[in-house]
Parts: sequence; structure tokens; C-alpha cells
Amino acid sequence: MGRSPGALDLAYSLTEAAAALRAGAVSATELLERALANADAHDGEIGVFLSRFDERAREQAAAVDDRIAAGAPLAPLAGIPVGLKDIFAHPHAPTTAQSLVLDPEWARSVGASVVARRLQAAGAIVVGKTTTLEFAIGVPDPRTPFPVPRNPWDLECWAGGSSSGSGSGLAAGMFLGAVGSDTVGSIRIPAAFNGITGLKPTFGRIPKSGMVPLGYTLDHVGPMARTAADCALLLSVLAGHDASDTYSAPVPVSDYPAALTGDLRGITIGVDTLDRYATGGIDPAQPARFAAAIDILRQAGAAIVEVEVPMYAEATAVDIVVMAAESHAYHRGDLLTRWDDYGRATRVSLAAGEVVSGADYVQAQRVRRIAQQRMQEMFDEVDLIATPTGHLGAPRLDTIDPYAPMNALASLHTAYWNPLGNPTLAMPIGLAAAGTPLSLSLSGRLFDESLVLRAADAYQRRTEHHLSTPTALRKPHQ
Repeated sequence: MGRSPGALDLAYSLTEAAAALRAGAVSATELLERALANADAHDGEIGVFLSRFDERAREQAAAVDDRIAAGAPLAPLAGIPVGLKDIFAHPHAPTTAQSLVLDPEWARSVGASVVARRLQAAGAIVVGKTTTLEFAIGVPDPRTPFPVPRNPWDLECWAGGSSSGSGSGLAAGMFLGAVGSDTVGSIRIPAAFNGITGLKPTFGRIPKSGMVPLGYTLDHVGPMARTAADCALLLSVLAGHDASDTYSAPVPVSDYPAALTGDLRGITIGVDTLDRYATGGIDPAQPARFAAAIDILRQAGAAIVEVEVPMYAEATAVDIVVMAAESHAYHRGDLLTRWDDYGRATRVSLAAGEVVSGADYVQAQRVRRIAQQRMQEMFDEVDLIATPTGHLGAPRLDTIDPYAPMNALASLHTAYWNPLGNPTLAMPIGLAAAGTPLSLSLSGRLFDESLVLRAADAYQRRTEHHLSTPTALRKPHQ
């Protein structure tokens, strides 16, 4: 399959790079220098990094090349440049959560996050800490002293939140894999808006220790990359129980890359267009793009049936209510004493939890359990569920109101899956009428990431949307 020409060299996906390293087709130093060159060329206009580890990364890449030259065995991600969302503690840079409020001593007190430790053990080269939204909530606020995350497909558009830099940096070739978190859609929204692949695994699949929390019972950690195969390799490194996280699930980890057969025969996919919930409108190109994607899944062997996901409005409301209550509980003291240090959108979002009563929170959790049971019953009838990730491409930054941050989620459908906890993957399916990416979501049974990844990989073996170079970065720059 061909790749789009342009200023970027996106010659390798993560899995291709790992294979090329072992075959001697490329060195770890060459992979790293390509990533750093893309960061030098485009980070100033896109806003991907809060901190970079260039010299440390070069030393690590050289060490990998030495191991290759010596014929030593390599760890799964040896030599692979990776970005890390700046809510995960890492020993080589401050963890700010893109806020003036977070105490720098917090990261020093917790040490390296479980995610950072597992990346290091797998040989990954963390090239820097990527932009988020303040405390992983809200929308961009240009009044704060942090980069505004822009979309590499259209620099006037948003990169999506809150794993903003993880999504845009992947699309711009600044690293080959990334880690994000997802409470309302913060892995899947930037994946959708930037035309890459992002997986929200089952709740508890990847430990959260050493991560700044937003909603304790909603936060998911997951991989982001160009392809489903890349996400499978990242998940194989990141997944697994850790006793330091009380929400971490003691469930065996599968061989995710081995599950990628390219064949969906015997698999039934329930499809819900969710058109009735597209409150912000539907892009003119979206219905045809979505229908074509479903047809590709059918060609891969899947049986397609129409479904209506249960309790959509209720589960989405549960996500917002529970997040508001849990985030307010974490931030209440600082909101009272450091109100002006928060950005405008963050204040609005966190203060909303003040009006959620204890009774509201308990009732939301009761409704949540009912919705989870209804979804389990639906998975007695189908193996996977396909929906649009959203009905629109990335919004223009000048349309986003920091005093009404929830408006930026109009016609997005990510929040539904967080209180349910099911694994959900977002992948590109082509461009909207305005030229920014559109996305399809695949969701599976609890802890069945293998099938979700298998279906997404089967689709990507038959399409090229995940290989495209972002439009705005193909143009010559002055």
C-alpha cells in the first residue's frame, strides 16, 4: 500500500519499525532522528510536547543499536519512539497535567508510573511528555501558558482532548506509539480527529498507578498508534494486573498480536448508526463513509446485523455525573484556594461537581449497573458493536467556548462506553467534507480486546485511511 507524499517521512508503523530494526533495514538512531526532525519541523505549530528528552533518547537509541550489532536479544519495543501524556509520572521530567495547580512534589512522591516502568522494561524510547487538557478535562484555553493543541489536518481545528498531543504527534510522525487516558473519550476523540487508531481497553486492564486521576471509576489507560496492530503490540506490554492500583483487574493478558488473523468469519457485528443522537449535526460525508466501512467488515467475513445500543442517553448522563462528582472530590480544596490558577474551561468543568449531591452520585452508579447488565445481554447476541466515534470531524478552535466546554462534544459518542467499561477502539474511515478525519468505533465484551483488535486490523488490511499524511503538513512552510 502506498503512502501519501509530503514533508513527513511516515515510512513505518510501530510494528513495521520493530520488524525493520530486527531485519537491519533501519537503525534505532535513524528512527529516532526522523521523529525528532518531525518534532523540530512541526511542534511549534501543532503543540505536541510539554517537554522533550532528546539527548536521553539519543543515548537510548545508540544503546539499542549496540545491542543489535552485538546480536543481543531485543525487548518488544526496543528502539521505538513513544510519547507519554503528561498525566503519567516519569522520572526524567516534571508531571504538570498541563496545569499551574499540580504540586511538583506529587510526581516525585509517586516515582515512575506503572505505565512508564512497563514502557522502559519493554525497551521503548520515551521522547517526551505530550500535551493534554488541564487535568485531562475541558477544552483548550489560549489564556493559559501552555500550547494550544492544533490538528495536523487543519491547523485551525482542534486536535481533540484530552490526549491531544498523543494524537496529533502520532499523526505528524513525532513518535510511533503513545499512551493516553480516557474518561469521556480522551483516547478515542483525538484518535478520531487526527486520523489514527486509539484503544480504550476494558476498565482495569492497564494499571493507573502514578497517573493524575480525573474520575476514579471511569479513567481508562490505553494505547494510541497508527494501526490496530500497533495498538495490539503496545497493549501486550502495558496490560496486566498491578497490586498498586486497587482498580487493576487480575485478569490474564492475551497474546494480542497473535489474534490478528485478518479473518472475521464466524463473527457477528451489531451496527448502530446513532444518527438519532447526533445533536450537533451530521457531516455530509459521514453516512457514506460509515456505510463503506461496515461493508469492508462484511467483506472480511463478519455477519452484520442492526442493533440499538441499550440506555444510550442514560449511560452518557451517568458518565458526566460520575466524572463531575469524582473530579470535584479530588479538586475541591484547590478550587477553593487557587481558583484563578485553573484555566477557564477547567474551572467550569470541575465546579460543576458542586451541584452533584451524594444521592445523585449513588443513583448514577445504580443506573450504571443496570446499563452494564443490558450491555452484557446484548453481547449474548453479537460479538462486536460498531458505531460512529462521532458524526463530525474536528471543530474549529475559534468555535470552542471555554465557558461551555461540553458543547465541543456535540455529535461525539465516546462518553457512552466509559461507565460500561467495555473495550472500545476508534479507527479512521476517511475524510469529512471539510477534509478532517472521520472515525468508526468497535466495542467488545469485557476483557475481549483481542477480538476488537482483530476486527480493526482486518479492516485496516483492506483500507489505507490509517496510512495518510495529514493535509496541513503536506504543504510547504515558509
